[in-house]
Amino acid sequence: MNRLLLCTDLDRTLIPNGSQPESPGARDIFSRLMEMEGVTLAYVSGRHRALIRQAMREYDLPKPAFVIADVGSTIYRVVEGEWQHWQLWDGEISTDWKGLSRAALHELFSGISLLQLQEQEKQNTHKLSYYFPPGQDHQAVMAEMEKRLRERGIRANLIWSIDEIQHVGLLDVLPASASKLHAISFLMRQCGYDGEHTIFAGDSGNDLDVLLSPIHAVLVANADDEVRSAVTGASPNNLYVAQGDFLNMNGNYSAGILEGVAHFRPEFIPLMEGLQQ
Repeated sequence: MNRLLLCTDLDRTLIPNGSQPESPGARDIFSRLMEMEGVTLAYVSGRHRALIRQAMREYDLPKPAFVIADVGSTIYRVVEGEWQHWQLWDGEISTDWKGLSRAALHELFSGISLLQLQEQEKQNTHKLSYYFPPGQDHQAVMAEMEKRLRERGIRANLIWSIDEIQHVGLLDVLPASASKLHAISFLMRQCGYDGEHTIFAGDSGNDLDVLLSPIHAVLVANADDEVRSAVTGASPNNLYVAQGDFLNMNGNYSAGILEGVAHFRPEFIPLMEGLQQ
């Protein structure tokens, strides 16, 4: 049996909502591959639950077994269509904020005028999210936020990304242990997957912790230049950058994910070739 845990980011990785074209038929092959025995699918996204479900409907995405949402701050097990909040994960990350609520943490950043609080539905117990205007110095603001966190002894990660559709910066404040990498490692540990049987696919800055980790990872061909520069010099044994041409596809989005599976797990190649026919 070909046992595989496939963890993939959504926006501009599996979902073809970037500026580059999608290879026709690639998403269909991906969906059919995910239905095969021994293959377990996990979505790993900055989106919250409602937006992930909306994307699944809009883009006809396959049903996952697990969902790591809100940039790693929540995990759901999906059992017969029911999304079950994984409380054990909450226990792993809850101590970093020193008992502060999300609202209290927001107060800590008062006076930083460039931070615009995102909508209530985009927040959760362990995720504080802001919009940030384009063209402004986000690194200076993040440095000030980190200074205030250190002064209070709060362990937190600041995750920067860009919404290319809305042309706005996104800045998430998470417990230090609430990362995509930690969440995937937790999932691997709980479900009995090792590094040889796990692959992650991503495209953006909030995927870097996994892309640069020992976990086998693929950077899809449509990833932006900033992320490509950040992974330059990474170990080729753990990171594969999709080039295109696998199954005569362009390496963007789901085509890049399939290409990464072929690179790390060549025994899947005949299966994917059969799915293309």
